[in-house]
Amino acid sequence: MKNKLLTISLIILVSITLIGVVAVVLILNFNKDSDGEEKAPSIDEIIESSVDMEEITTNLSGRNFVRISLKIQTDSKKAAEELTKRDFQVKNLAIQELSEMTTKDLEGKAGKQQFEDTIKAKLNELMQDGEIQKVYIVSYIIQ
Repeated sequence: MKNKLLTISLIILVSITLIGVVAVVLILNFNKDSDGEEKAPSIDEIIESSVDMEEITTNLSGRNFVRISLKIQTDSKKAAEELTKRDFQVKNLAIQELSEMTTKDLEGKAGKQQFEDTIKAKLNELMQDGEIQKVYIVSYIIQ
């Protein structure tokens, strides 16, 4: 009888502990999803925090030249204002990178993505009030 009572008490204790652990895990996951999740910016917020760079024409490595336009998305309006002031540095970085590239380097999706990523990384080294989130090639022509 005592053994049976001990077994039932042990089962009840383990069940209560298990229910408590499951409840804690669910509560922590629920709180993390609602608090830690950032909402994606709306298109209006993206446009407000983006800067259009005027068209750049420069030689590629070799006999070709490229005409390219960029739109650069920052993380805030303040960062966009800083980037507008740094437009000469953006042009300089783009010209330096493009002068080392060939037409083959810019071919296809991977080549363009590599150029965008390089410009983003180099600009983030310069930025003081925010960061660059994305660089978009909005037009380009190679001749």
